[in-house]
Amino acid sequence: MAKRQNKKRCDWTGNDDLMNEYHDKEWGVPVHDDKKHFEFLILDAFQAGLSWKTILYRREGFRKAFADFDVEKVARFTQKKLEKLMQDTGIIRNRLKIWGSVQNAKSFIQIQKEFDSFDKYIWQFTGNKTIQNKFKTMKEMPATSKESDAMSKDMKKRGFTFVGSTICYAYMQAAGMVNDHLTTCFRHKDVK
Repeated sequence: MAKRQNKKRCDWTGNDDLMNEYHDKEWGVPVHDDKKHFEFLILDAFQAGLSWKTILYRREGFRKAFADFDVEKVARFTQKKLEKLMQDTGIIRNRLKIWGSVQNAKSFIQIQKEFDSFDKYIWQFTGNKTIQNKFKTMKEMPATSKESDAMSKDMKKRGFTFVGSTICYAYMQAAGMVNDHLTTCFRHKDVK
């Protein structure tokens, strides 16, 4: 990590140690593991209206609260469990997002049954490859794209909540479906 301190990163990390670590090791790396997809889906849904830093600093709380992101377990959360999560200070205590996580888990499982994996389903929106963007500044980076629009529309049709186009685009960035590392960032070529 020390060697990377002097390297140029994307501006959004704010040079925060945890944000830098996430940026350097995870953000934009193509995800093909369904458990990791479900984790990002939960975290991005909770990010709606908040900063990624807020979510990242509560990631371990979310991991504990949502059964280590085990989709089968989350799909079976009871009303009692959801009420208990409303008291959990380790996560964002938003009733709609907490209840929505259970619905999203159920929809996720249905997609796994239909497509054999969530990974096969989600990557179809980018033609099964990473879209290589070449933004030089954060101002150039869009909040949505035609791909995130299509993803959002289809996911909503399948019963998902908190999957607007902006959240879908953030998901695509995190899961490496788009390479939005700035061209001046040392990670741009690494994840290409």
